[in-house]
Amino acid sequence: MEEEAWQAALPCSTGSRRGGWVSSFGSLSSKERVCSPGSSRSVGGRPVAGARSRPSRASSGPGSAHASAASSSRLPAPAREAGAAKAAAARPEAGPVFSPRPAVLKERPAGSSAAASFSARFLTLPGCGGGCRPGPGDPLPPAAAAAGSAACSAVRAGWISRCPSRNRSRRGRPAWSRCRGSWLVGRAGCWAWWRATAKPCKSAAPGRWDRICLYSHRRMAITAEDVRLEKVLLLQEGFAVEEVAGENDLHIVGSDVTVQIISSDANLLVQLPFGSQTQTFLTEVRKRCSPAGVAGNEDPKQKGKQPPAMNQMGSTSGASPAAAVPKPNKPKNDITSEMVRSSSVLVSEEMRGLSMQTFGLRDTIIKSQLLQKEDEYTYLQGFKFFVGTYNVNGQSPKETLQPWLSHDAEPPDIYCVGFQELDLSKEAFFFNDTPKEEEWFKAVTESLHPEAKYAKVKLIRLVGILMLFYVRTELAVHVSEVEAETVGTGIMGRMGNKGGVAIRFRFHNTTVCFVNAHLAAHTEEYERRNQDFRDICGRMQFCPPEPGLPPLTIGKHDVVLWLGDLNYRLEEQDVERVKKLVEAHDFATLYQHDQLKKQMEAKAVFEGFLEGEISFQPTYKYNTGSDDWDTSEKCRTPAWCDRILWRGKNISQLSYRSHMALRGSDHKPVSAIFDIGVKVVDKELYRRSFEDIVRSLDKMENASIPSVTLSKREFLFKDVKYMQLQMASFTIHNGPVPCQFEFINKLDEEAYCKPWLMANPNKGFLLPDAEVTVELELFVNKSTATHLNSGEDQLEDILVLHLDRGKDYFLPVSGNYLPSCFGCPLQTLCHMREPIQEMSPEAIRKLVLLPLWSSDNDASWPEKPLDIPKELWMMVDHLYRNACQQEDLFQQPGLRVEFEQIRDCLDTGMMDTLNGSNHSVAEALLLFLESLPEPVICYTLYDKCLEAADSHVLSNQVVSTLPKCHKNVFSYLIAFLRELLQHSVKNHLDVNILGSIFGGLLLRPPPGHTKPGIAEKRKAQQFIQQFLLREEITL
Repeated sequence: MEEEAWQAALPCSTGSRRGGWVSSFGSLSSKERVCSPGSSRSVGGRPVAGARSRPSRASSGPGSAHASAASSSRLPAPAREAGAAKAAAARPEAGPVFSPRPAVLKERPAGSSAAASFSARFLTLPGCGGGCRPGPGDPLPPAAAAAGSAACSAVRAGWISRCPSRNRSRRGRPAWSRCRGSWLVGRAGCWAWWRATAKPCKSAAPGRWDRICLYSHRRMAITAEDVRLEKVLLLQEGFAVEEVAGENDLHIVGSDVTVQIISSDANLLVQLPFGSQTQTFLTEVRKRCSPAGVAGNEDPKQKGKQPPAMNQMGSTSGASPAAAVPKPNKPKNDITSEMVRSSSVLVSEEMRGLSMQTFGLRDTIIKSQLLQKEDEYTYLQGFKFFVGTYNVNGQSPKETLQPWLSHDAEPPDIYCVGFQELDLSKEAFFFNDTPKEEEWFKAVTESLHPEAKYAKVKLIRLVGILMLFYVRTELAVHVSEVEAETVGTGIMGRMGNKGGVAIRFRFHNTTVCFVNAHLAAHTEEYERRNQDFRDICGRMQFCPPEPGLPPLTIGKHDVVLWLGDLNYRLEEQDVERVKKLVEAHDFATLYQHDQLKKQMEAKAVFEGFLEGEISFQPTYKYNTGSDDWDTSEKCRTPAWCDRILWRGKNISQLSYRSHMALRGSDHKPVSAIFDIGVKVVDKELYRRSFEDIVRSLDKMENASIPSVTLSKREFLFKDVKYMQLQMASFTIHNGPVPCQFEFINKLDEEAYCKPWLMANPNKGFLLPDAEVTVELELFVNKSTATHLNSGEDQLEDILVLHLDRGKDYFLPVSGNYLPSCFGCPLQTLCHMREPIQEMSPEAIRKLVLLPLWSSDNDASWPEKPLDIPKELWMMVDHLYRNACQQEDLFQQPGLRVEFEQIRDCLDTGMMDTLNGSNHSVAEALLLFLESLPEPVICYTLYDKCLEAADSHVLSNQVVSTLPKCHKNVFSYLIAFLRELLQHSVKNHLDVNILGSIFGGLLLRPPPGHTKPGIAEKRKAQQFIQQFLLREEITL
């Protein structure tokens, strides 16, 4: 298979408006691998739901080196042989989709009273004959091993194409590519690779079927050999999928779904995680098992005549084991599936497992008017929410958490538990992998209130920021639309050592969003904390519950609960005075100096949020293991770093306290109990409202043509700068006819606008006489700056606003871009002796288009080029003179306003020195290196560098072939980094940190290359370390 056919990992969501998935994984421990029949939720003496165990590599579980062979051997011999025969008869058309959380699978041989569990992944493939024929025990395709990082990226990546016929490589072999049509589901320990095509391939040719492939893998899958195909199940006659439950299990939406898979040669129990992705997968599999094909072919005349109703997903037929019984199906009614899709205001179970289809105009009108009439068919009911936050300082749980989580006599209805600094190791920081996630998850689960039973709904983690969401089992049926996202706000605005994680969901008819944040540290960095808050709010976007709608933001929820180590301190306070005020319990006086209080009063942060009265002593900083204040050399001033705030209506805080009994960290945990009025639907009133809306729609004249009025039709952006957002807005006012609007693509263009422009919202629906404000955002980044600098692109575009069944409106957008050194090639900057903004556009264009490899001995230029760009020299020289002993250099982000000042100074040459903190200059240097269209180590040498990473001699040879300006820059930067290492006692830098940070900047994969996985990242790190550990560089 051609190497380029193997396309890899999803991007991290931390730095994009809509990113991919980043996840960690483990494997089941040895005692989790054997389960008795009927006890699918109890493994190894504890609940399986959400269980994540991370044994060491030497363990005998599925994560060990021999796990694949062990799990394969557990399969019955006939099953292995049948799987091999069927796999050999078919070749996959599309590649696997890796899940961010695994499924727990148990082999249930016929007549067996015990079930053996093993680490597995699922992949459904369209059937085809001949060619590549994987069988049980086969590793992934050789192209993955050849690609290096592809197999490493496997655990965090998705490959798939919606159209297999269009996804073929040059030689006719299947090419595996990724698209947004794939979905990811799973839990650590096992993984699910899922793919469902439009329908079974049975009709295309005899013997062609969809199939499910079962894979096993090591805990840290680095290469293709770490993943092993165990079994192939064909979706043919006799194949059945059925949700089951143990005799003593309740049917709870919030808990994991136990599914029985029956085929001619296998009888398996599979535990899949709670969520819409699982239901979508099961629905797609059932479609392929159903003789009728795709369900939901109701009479279109009934569309719009019935309100949404409960729609429990039905089970396919098939025998079930004696110890497992099918979940009872709810009574059928005459409501069509189209109508359920057309109006999803009822939010309990009716959306589970439904196919996602675009709403029509009539459906959208019904939905919009139902939302307007919501108060007519809902009533408020109070529920208790427990919210807790704890910075654990990288420690493992050594004590029960019940004094924190089970403090009150009455159990809460919902738990939201957040942690910060879960793991402070470099492994967690650079690779987002930590075994402590499982440890704290288990500690929380065992410490929940003993007077109630809870189901884990969601777990989300970003490096050391972890959040868990539980709900009482009897209330889990009312939880839906669960989504989770992360935003990193660390160095370069992406690293996850600081940032936030969020979970949003619908509870009955109220939307709720939990946010767990860890903001910038140090007393004087309150502006950086404010910026972190704004970044999390601006960049945290969730998948909408329905396709075609814009992403959801934190602010678009009825209730927002914000918790975490917000790190706001006490301003200008003497340590001893603070301690005396605490001893006197004079918290009111102390609170007047609280930074968060002052920033909220100034409306600089958390506008619209509330916080309860603080009647407990500061939660930071203590000597670990005691209640004594910090006695270290730094002797930190006590502060209320750990906070809980809220925003929304019908919210009453019942308690707000710290918990001094827990001493495992230098922070104390904090908790708050809220009584929240949740909107509950009265079904009869809802039906009446729905019928009234349908009757009014029947009277509407369908021939009416929609029209709108625009407040502005031309947009001019002046003096646009690199990485500086500019915005403009206009209002769309609708006429008497409901309408749908959307910005559409122009002829022969792939998007409705150029990449530096975005409209928000870019589509929507308007009721009669309603209006909406559309914001146009113009932002130039590393991907667009080079073409704007050279003049190949201009800030000119035309937006086409289209009305469904109406006319089109054309909106011209224009502006002028101020050229910047950010985004310019190194050879261009070496030929620029003047600041870039003092040069003519023609001169800049000529230099930007200068060939890379022909400039070394080019005598046509009147002046000799500089050895290195002057802009690079200014930043490095500033750091050399001022920051060699700066603590956490290149690890703590700077301020955005200071970056803008540094950029302007470099582009205009107005000042001889750079304004801004050392951290801001360091971040500007990293952003400069990242913006280079050709990295310091040229793209063409990327593979050679990885191959030479183990040899200093070979690495030197590769560097010696660089163009002169690139070679000079590389030597200059390496010399500077070596100087920093001379002061490692003060700045806490080492070769691993610098190798990881600069390895990903100086050595970047070429465009079109798969996203680097852990193996490639470590090779790049090792390549840079070769030069940091040795002084000589052969030029």
